Amino acid sequence: MPENIIIPISSEVLLEEVLKMKGGGCRLVQICATRIPDGYELSYSFGKDFDLYTLRFNIGEEVEIPSISGIYPASFLYENEIHDLFGVPIKMISLDYKGGLYRTEKKTPFK
Repeated sequence: MPENIIIPISSEVLLEEVLKMKGGGCRLVQICATRIPDGYELSYSFGKDFDLYTLRFNIGEEVEIPSISGIYPASFLYENEIHDLFGVPIKMISLDYKGGLYRTEKKTPFK
């Protein structure tokens, strides 16, 4: 039976945990941001066979997180989206649109 496993982590170990996923043969499924009272909840989901593993952590409003685009190149779209819509600072995105991925009436509408 397929498993859906949520793994709580801290933002400080994000790259280390993502490297473990890559080394374990997982593919990136999605990155999701959600607004919470003191900042954001970020979920990085990976799949292998029929199982889904989600690395989940919370950050404050101005906490900068590292990009995983050096490990999973396709993540640059998710990361630009999270930056543009939520205002989450993400450093070292391989292809950084610098706030220009989406045209929105309000800058960072979900901040």
